[in-house]
Order: sequence, then structure tokens, then C-alpha cells
Amino acid sequence: MGLEYVSTRNGKERLCASKAILKGIADDGGLFVPTELPHFDRELSDFTEMDYKETAFHVMKLFLTDFSEEELRNCIESAYDAKFDTPLIAPLKKASKAYFLELFHGKTIAFKDMALSILPHLMKTAAKKNNVKDEIVILTATSGDTGKAALAGFDSVPGTKIIVFYPKGGVSPIQEKQMVTQSGENTKVIGIRGNFDEAQTGVKNIFNDKSFNERLLSAGKRFSSANSINIGRLVPQVTYYVYAYSSLVKDGVIECGQEINITVPTGNFGNILAAYYAKQLGLPVKKLICASNENKVLFDFFKTGIYDRNREFHLTSSPSMDILISSNLERLIYMIAGNDPVKLSGLMKELSEKGSYEITPEMKEGLLCFYGNYANENETAETIRKVYESDSYVIDPHTAVAAAVYDKYVSETGDTTATVIASTASPFKFTRNVMKALSEDDPKKTDIELTEDLSKISKVKIPPAIEEIKSAPVRHTDVIEIKEMEAAVAGFLGL
Repeated sequence: MGLEYVSTRNGKERLCASKAILKGIADDGGLFVPTELPHFDRELSDFTEMDYKETAFHVMKLFLTDFSEEELRNCIESAYDAKFDTPLIAPLKKASKAYFLELFHGKTIAFKDMALSILPHLMKTAAKKNNVKDEIVILTATSGDTGKAALAGFDSVPGTKIIVFYPKGGVSPIQEKQMVTQSGENTKVIGIRGNFDEAQTGVKNIFNDKSFNERLLSAGKRFSSANSINIGRLVPQVTYYVYAYSSLVKDGVIECGQEINITVPTGNFGNILAAYYAKQLGLPVKKLICASNENKVLFDFFKTGIYDRNREFHLTSSPSMDILISSNLERLIYMIAGNDPVKLSGLMKELSEKGSYEITPEMKEGLLCFYGNYANENETAETIRKVYESDSYVIDPHTAVAAAVYDKYVSETGDTTATVIASTASPFKFTRNVMKALSEDDPKKTDIELTEDLSKISKVKIPPAIEEIKSAPVRHTDVIEIKEMEAAVAGFLGL
């Protein structure tokens, strides 16, 4: 029997990986988790002989056990190809006494490409394996990067449609331009008058609307998700932490078996959860450093054991982290609650009704491998400047939040363990804030125009993703109220 998946809120229904990927989210609103986390089936030193694709295969096969070797290798080959501007896929760069894992070398220059390049291929394969003839409708909310990466991944893919909601005014100008210029007759991008949490809640409500789903199925369509709530989005992200570790070994930074720390700028908790899964596989990880911006709901949670979204929402220079409801935290809470769906469901009910919950002292014991902190806007900008001045290396605001929090961790603990910092986006996606931090901003220039200046300063060529949108026509102009989201979905799907 291969690895099976259950909902965090109901342990009864068991699905194989391909069916969990197709559903995206469980019928009861829970997230799919493996019934047990697997472990490496080969020596850790073996990974040092592998390139990124081979690493991906040997990591992902542990989770996606109903995919044949041929199926999984075909998905990996189709995903990690010339869309990435380096054969390394995820190179490491040393700067500021840490190792920046560059996850932005894909088509949309953000870490979401790492998983969303493969998710469409996993979904198509899963549909074929399960004789699903329905059109798959990808419905997702984005805080900035998931949207474009998902749109690029599913653009013109036969048998699919994709609808992306984003908070109007809550993403960077370049992030928005990337989305609203998206081609493909099967794509739809809609701005909402609200924040990401409201967009994400609206999407979950549509997923959980039984009558709407019945209309959808009668029309030969079914929903799935491209957010990291989909296990098919989360599993590929585990790969790059294993790859980063083996890169450090190959480069002679550490010996095989030596522990590392991993620092992740965190919003929806998926990226750091992937690092936690890597640790459970057997990767020698000492500390998982969870970095928040001024929306520091996760910092407060790790400090107090209380998750409380009842607070002011801040729009920051790191918009992909402007989140107060970190959906993927549910998977971690389920684990530290002893894989108890009843206990988990009670906490999620409290979150829904009161906006907060508190975990038990016993559950807090399960969080000892995490460290949480946050960086305010001034600290973020200062870190961008400091890293550039010390190493001539330019980082984006999200990565700067992680670097600033890492500095705080070292100051507090004195721990100098080799540390990987997840660099989640190219600075070219956030030119205005990066140039302001470097005191090189020209208010007369647009964000797009500033990319020329940033290229000169960083000595990095402007990425094709930016060049492409300079003259691309705007194709998506809808901006709606939150209450209109379901009607907008029905309209695009012709229901």
C-alpha cells in the first residue's frame, strides 16, 4: 500500500496522492496531509551526486507513491527545463555570513515557479490516472506571486481553466502588471476590494459551497487549487531544501550529516512547512527560523502559543507576506496535536468564530525546532542596504525580512551554524522599494523604468519576465467587491 492522504479535519477518508492533488482541498475544508511522513530511502550522501531533477525525483517519489517512475520523471523533465535561466535551477549565493538559496530563476522570477512549473503536469497525469474527463478549474487567491506563477503554468493547458483573485492595491505594480497582461483564453484575473485574507477566505467559501459545486459538476467541471494548500504544490518545495543541503556539502561548507539552519520569509506558511517536511525526511536541520514582516501573527504565535488574527492589517514592502491567516499552519498544528482531527477541528472552529485559538503546553513542545521573529519596514530597508554594501548583492524585501530576522537570531543565540536563507523573489519584482532602500529611487520614473537603474547597480541583466511586460497589453481589468467573487467565477465559467 502506498502513502495515503487524509484531511486534517477528518481522518476517515483516505486518498492516494493523485486524488488529493486533483481535489486540492478536502470536502470538509481541511487540508490533505500524509498519514505518516516518509523518510529518505537512500543515504544522505547520495544526494551530493544528483542534479536538481534527480533530487526532485528521489524526494517527490516518497510522497507521490501512486505515480509511476516514468510518470513522475516526465513531470519533472517538463517542469525544470529551459524555463529556468540556470541549469542549477536553485543556486546558492554566499552573502552576509549566510547562503541565499535563489528560488527566482523561473519564468515569473519568484519561488512559486519552483512548484507551479510542475503542478500542471502532476494534475494532468493525475487526471489521466483517475479517468477524470471533467475540465479542471484552478481557483486561487494570491498575495502577489502565486497568481502569476499559476497563470504561467496553466496558460493554454488543455482541459483546464484558471481564475486568480488578488487584492487590488495590495501587490507591487510589477506583480500586478505581470498578472493583468497574462495571455491564454483559459485565464482570468480579478482584483478585489479587500486584502489577501479576504480573497483567500472568499475562495475557500466557493470551494466549500456544495450547491455551487453541484452546478459545476453538472457542467462537466471540477475545482482544484494552485495554492500551497494543494499537496501537489507543497511536495515539490521540499526538493530545494534537500538540494541546498547537498550543495553545501559539495562546496565543502559542511560535512555530510552536519546540521544547518533554514530561514524562510513566511506568510501562508507553506514554504517553511516544506522545510519542516524536509527535516522529517531526515535532512539534518537544527533550527527553522520563521521570519515575519509587520503582520507578525506567526511571531506572536511562536512566542505565546496563541494564534490571533484580530489585529491591524499592514500593507508593507513585502506584500506576499501581508497575511494574517496562514493556511498551511493547519498542517503543522495537526501534527503537534498528535494527528488528531477532532482537536484540530476545534481549534479551526475557534479561529473561524473568535479569530484566535491557543495551543496546549504539550503542543508547544512540538514547536521547539522553530524560532520566530519579525522585521519592521525600516529594518527591512536597512538590511537591503547593508547586504548590498557588504557584498554587492541585491536582495528583494521578502528576502531582506528573512536576512534581518536571521541577524536577530544570531544576536540572541550566538548560533553560527551554516544557514540557508530562502531568497523568494527577484529584486526586479520590487524595484521601487529596493531602489529606495539603496537611496537610488527616482520618483519621476515608473517601477518598470527603474529596472534599468537596478540592472546597472546590481550588475544583473533585466530578467525576461520584466522585458516581456514592458509592452504587453492589459487583458484583465475587472475589480470587484468580495461578495461578488462567486458570481464572477460563475460568469467566467458560463454557469
